[in-house]
Amino acid sequence: MPEGHTLHRLARLHKRRYAGGPVGLSSPQGRFAAEAEKLDGQVLVSAEAYGKHLFHHYGPLGTVHVHLGLYGTFGEAPLPETAPVGQVRMRLVGRTHWTDLRGPTRCELLDPAQVDAIKARLGPDPLRRDAKPDQAWERISRSRTTIAALLMDQSVLAGVGNVYRAEVLFRHGVSPMLPGRSLDRALWDAMWADLVTLMRAGVRVGRIDTVAPEHLPAAMGRAPREDRHGGEVYVYRRAGMPCLICGTPVAHKELAARNLYWCPACQPE
Repeated sequence: MPEGHTLHRLARLHKRRYAGGPVGLSSPQGRFAAEAEKLDGQVLVSAEAYGKHLFHHYGPLGTVHVHLGLYGTFGEAPLPETAPVGQVRMRLVGRTHWTDLRGPTRCELLDPAQVDAIKARLGPDPLRRDAKPDQAWERISRSRTTIAALLMDQSVLAGVGNVYRAEVLFRHGVSPMLPGRSLDRALWDAMWADLVTLMRAGVRVGRIDTVAPEHLPAAMGRAPREDRHGGEVYVYRRAGMPCLICGTPVAHKELAARNLYWCPACQPE
């Protein structure tokens, strides 16, 4: 599932390419046809992301809410348009580009109250300037749930996924099994600041890189990581491989139906 930096990149891209002018909107698949017909030819006012949610605002006509889920994707291309390929839920056409949305978990037209209700269910997003990290701390500091599970709970923290979860815990030497209420406040503040820095970098470059310069392949004389997710990481999807810091094999287990990675030596319980 795309993590928050991907949705913020999409929001920036769509704002730049489509906002401020009328857009063509259609639903070749048909599942968003009535809503697309209502918005076709109208002005896209703005685009924004909150956690893993994308919002296209059309003023009084409402807001298109998209959640990509596990399989959703946007495909972007310059004009002229070509015929739709596959199951295209929504096609958006602007002045210079067009984009097709395929396979989202949600693609719906909402009124302002419904948009507010979605945002109210989410924890603070490290990529938003209006984020309030104290809200996340209030939940974490009272919880017996593991910090690994809490970081993936979108009602606690919005936009953090499996990669950022594993990497920020490693970077701060925190055991994923530590109960939230046992986390030190100063350590949480440092983790939040680190997430802001890492995720902003992800928005800029379009991939997740979490290793320090001294641990990059060139500095360590090792081969670059080869993974479809890209990016240089410490533990994510490196189960059984030596930790880049201490050489201990990276551990792996399933937690709450998601894969968890950590170094038992660098992140002791």
